[in-house]
Amino acid sequence: MDEPETPRLTIHEVARRAGVSHQTVSRYFRHNETLRPATRAKIDLVVQEFNYRPNLVARSMRTRHTNRLAITLPASSYLWPARLLRAASSAAHDGGFQLEVVSVEGDPRARAERVLELAGSGQVEGILSLTPLEIDPSSSPVPVVVTGDYDDMLRGVNELADASPIQEIVEYLASLGHRVFFHIAGAQSWASARNRKQVYEQTIERLALTSYGVALGDWSPQSGYDAVRGLPDGCGVTAIVAVNDHVAMGAVRAALARGWRVPGDVSVFGWDDEELGRFATPALSTVAVDREAQGREAMARLIAAVRGEPAPPPPERSINRIIVRETVGPPPAGVY
Repeated sequence: MDEPETPRLTIHEVARRAGVSHQTVSRYFRHNETLRPATRAKIDLVVQEFNYRPNLVARSMRTRHTNRLAITLPASSYLWPARLLRAASSAAHDGGFQLEVVSVEGDPRARAERVLELAGSGQVEGILSLTPLEIDPSSSPVPVVVTGDYDDMLRGVNELADASPIQEIVEYLASLGHRVFFHIAGAQSWASARNRKQVYEQTIERLALTSYGVALGDWSPQSGYDAVRGLPDGCGVTAIVAVNDHVAMGAVRAALARGWRVPGDVSVFGWDDEELGRFATPALSTVAVDREAQGREAMARLIAAVRGEPAPPPPERSINRIIVRETVGPPPAGVY
């Protein structure tokens, strides 16, 4: 005989087991910061023991709130900012919201019209747009927050296009004794690629170093491979600064194919801290980009707007961090 199904735990039962009022439990799920730590800890124990989740559907019927948020991105882009989306989704769920990702078609004006339709549908309480919108925020019935980190094709701009770590990379390689550099750039239709090329050239000139030149690649490992295979013997290059990890791994493979030691004869730096680069042989030196922080911070701004709370202050941090691994070392003896 089957055992009777255990009835679903209610907010009142959570309150009874924690020894608090159901209003206090409600404040707990709204992440009310006025709750005392001891009270929060008692509710935590019950919630974790029974894996309790509030009934969002019932809540929405009582309060006329949907507890749903949306992230919009252009349908025409082949890019997918997965790390940012995962972090934003987690932050939304932690805030008591469900989240859906909506692709919107058309040019910026058409996408803005679609976002306004979604805002007026009553289905969501707020919208986070990853791309610019031609929209008057006052015309939307729910808050609309734009991250400002991507262009209309989901190519990184603003903070994501910050190229200042290139300066630090060149300075670090120069401190090891490198004097002849080579840059393998990305597609120049990207602000991030243009900025990295510009900072590379400016830093080389400022430090009175030598650049063998810039190869205009397309972000692919093949472009990195072809660029290094195309270097003439005796070019003197001992340091290669690649626009991303894919290009850098192609460059490493080409160097090894030529019989060059990495890093014994040439050092290579990438960008993005791709997982494959961490496990490559040699492990790739790179720039880690904290896209998760961007997702969490953007969602925090949206949740604050939905709740009518002050926007969180801008973070005092850089999303970029240089990581030195096995592809970087001093130049060959006698090159100093």
